[in-house]
Amino acid sequence: METTDKTKIETGNGSNEKSDYKSNGFEPKIVGFLCNWCAYSGADLAGVSRIKSSPNIRVIRTMCSGRVDPSFVMKAFELGADGVLIAGCHFGDCHYIEGNFKTMRRVEMLKMILRQFGIDERRLRLEWISASEAEKYAQVSIEFTGEIKKLGPLKLVKN
Repeated sequence: METTDKTKIETGNGSNEKSDYKSNGFEPKIVGFLCNWCAYSGADLAGVSRIKSSPNIRVIRTMCSGRVDPSFVMKAFELGADGVLIAGCHFGDCHYIEGNFKTMRRVEMLKMILRQFGIDERRLRLEWISASEAEKYAQVSIEFTGEIKKLGPLKLVKN
């Protein structure tokens, strides 16, 4: 077994087989719907502060997490996303008063719909991240990417 190459492992039959610790090279595509006022600013602060976060998240800035229509989430999965992150303001901090309450209810409904389609509900994550929580954004992005890597690629059957 080669010890200098982290991607090589020794298989049970004694041969060296190339295998990646990232699920055979799988890098998930994650769509992130981030609230402009809090979560997006937190992600921006993480970048400006050079805090390591996941590069797998493709950010879509929304004015409010409450403006994320459930059809956007379903469309993201349909178009090849392996996971979807929705991040908004903490309760009481929403610039649109109760947008995050709408988001919370919609995400619960979406998880039920995902189960009916045979999609693991862990592929949809909801987080409350304020503009000053750069570390939290970075932690959530890395954790969620790791979880999606464990789940593997989403394989939807289209009719």
